[in-house]
Amino acid sequence: MSQIDNLPPLREVIAEHGLRAKKELGQNFLLDLNLTARIARVAGSLEGVRVIEVGPGPGGLTRALLAEGAREVIAIERDARALPALQQIAQAYPGRLTVISGDAMEIDYRSLADGPTRIIANLPYNIATPLLTGWLTLEPWPSFFDSLTLMFQREVGERICARPSEDAYGRLGVLAGWRSDARMAFNVSREAFVPAPNVTSTVVHLVPKPVDATVAVKHLEQITKAAFGQRRKMVRQSLKATGVPVEGLLAAAGITGSERAEDLPIAAFLAMARALPALRAAGQSQQA
Repeated sequence: MSQIDNLPPLREVIAEHGLRAKKELGQNFLLDLNLTARIARVAGSLEGVRVIEVGPGPGGLTRALLAEGAREVIAIERDARALPALQQIAQAYPGRLTVISGDAMEIDYRSLADGPTRIIANLPYNIATPLLTGWLTLEPWPSFFDSLTLMFQREVGERICARPSEDAYGRLGVLAGWRSDARMAFNVSREAFVPAPNVTSTVVHLVPKPVDATVAVKHLEQITKAAFGQRRKMVRQSLKATGVPVEGLLAAAGITGSERAEDLPIAAFLAMARALPALRAAGQSQQA
């Protein structure tokens, strides 16, 4: 493993600070600095960019981000054991690394943005999907970040990037496809991690794109929850869970109702989400 800076090899850092990965924190450390540099480069040039990193652990990706030229890295770490190791990195890169000791699920990420901002992280697997969903549902949209470059279990990455009629296509794919251009950059074998997880991982790169402001996130979530709640069934049946006249939803989307949710394009879900509040209001007025 070649070095990208003058800091000690990561195995030495882990041994020095007793950083045995904790399963309850979803930790799987990357020790190959060539690999972490490759992850950093997926996000493009980092010159002049503030990077937000979640779960840096011993700092393998952190070091790569700084070595690749990030203006500043804001690292959020819940595990107090990792803080001394991260402080060593901060001393090697004066004024360019800020470490926030706290829970990644409780951070106001918008407040951390400063100029061009990207989120790049080997996310703890136990909070990876909730974090992504939170970032993708921020308002207004596009949000404060220019891109997201994130490590997931490969199965989750496939769900994020899935297209209609693919086996992995579902609620997450609709949300990600609506609000971003998402792609799987490359897979990472389980042997690259310490400890090795049970599955292959993948790096996903998402770039926000403009969306129709007439569609509310909460309405899309209600539509996709109902539609995918009974996979393999016709949407005419599954959409009954919305509590509004299904024919109105079908008409808005221009579909017959015999389709399955996993075959519908994102545009159909958006059309139904756009129609949902008026259909609900009409139903309530009839009941009054």
